[in-house]
Amino acid sequence: MINLNGSHASRPVFILTGIPGMPDKNPWMAFPLGFLYILTLLGNGTILAVVKVEQSLHEPMYFFLCILALTDVSLSMSTLPSMLSIFWFNIPEIPFDACVTQMFFIHVFGLVDSGVLLSMAFDRFVAIRDPLHYASILTNGVIGKIGLVVFARAVCVVFPVPFLIKRLPFCHPNVLSHSYCLHQDMMRLACASTRVNSLYGLIVVILTLGLDALIILFSYILILKTVLGIASRAERLKVLNTCLSHICAVLLFYIPFIGATMIHRFGKHLSPIMHMLMANIYLLLPPVLNPIVYSVKNKQIRGRVMRVLQGRKSRA
Repeated sequence: MINLNGSHASRPVFILTGIPGMPDKNPWMAFPLGFLYILTLLGNGTILAVVKVEQSLHEPMYFFLCILALTDVSLSMSTLPSMLSIFWFNIPEIPFDACVTQMFFIHVFGLVDSGVLLSMAFDRFVAIRDPLHYASILTNGVIGKIGLVVFARAVCVVFPVPFLIKRLPFCHPNVLSHSYCLHQDMMRLACASTRVNSLYGLIVVILTLGLDALIILFSYILILKTVLGIASRAERLKVLNTCLSHICAVLLFYIPFIGATMIHRFGKHLSPIMHMLMANIYLLLPPVLNPIVYSVKNKQIRGRVMRVLQGRKSRA
């Protein structure tokens, strides 16, 4: 028998939820989810390989894109163990410590994603506002330091969360709402006050994701102001076109996040399946679509990929 009750003395075993209300249908999701994970690895792996091989892509914009690709893969891999457990092997149980560990990495890489998108907005701002000094401002060393700061910020901000969760007693049936562990999902199962957890979570969201989004918006206002000062219409369109891929990546990250947050806060009356879909879209869709967006919108990446594919066809 599975012990659904927990306490400080005996850590609870959490129960993951696949398809709410239809556990017998979980195997139906196994292959679509597996396909999404394979697409994530292939797409982001292709971006990394193309940037490494193609000398013309050794520029700040593409180095930031590589950091984004690595972050997307890491975020996807953070959810993979529990997804495999419930959908492929029909094992919904996850130990408390494993759940806390997964929660930590999901939140860390989610914040890193936001920080990288902010860094990419800064890259576009410098490239358009001060193109003559672009390469001298964003050197390889500066890009590396930005990446380290983004990662360190995420780790430092999320570091207290496991301790905030571990201090709570769990005496309710420990059935999670999703097929992976999140702070807000684990927190609601506690049988003690979670005011500190809620307050800390709200502050983190406002000062990281919220602040990042505002700075990205402000940077694009400045970019638009600069672009409108260009006399030639063709040049204006050309400059704006360099931002399209990043804008799409920002929308792919923030729209599902806002949607999942709104449904979690105000969608109590909605079907549990809707909660499950939005949560999975938020974590699984951006890593799949980001490489596609950059491949379609970026001529250099698209051209290199097409040359590789044509070379393989000619050898075959």
